[in-house]
Amino acid sequence: MPKMVPSPPPGFDDLSVDERIDFVQSLWDRIAATPEQVPVPEWHRQVIRERLEAYQANLATGRPWMDVRADIERKLRDR
Repeated sequence: MPKMVPSPPPGFDDLSVDERIDFVQSLWDRIAATPEQVPVPEWHRQVIRERLEAYQANLATGRPWMDVRADIERKLRDR
């Protein structure tokens, strides 16, 4: 059975979309402030293991982070 998600706090639905986003961002910032307390699901770990193994099997397929980041920034600028 799925875990029940609590209702938003009173007044949340009366906020503008920008205010709701700010509220959710502040919640996320509080969670991210203690990353050691954030559980990592086993399937995340498995995906990382699989991707690392695939990379190690063919090192030539990887790209330096600086190149990837430059491509992402270029795509964002060109929007």
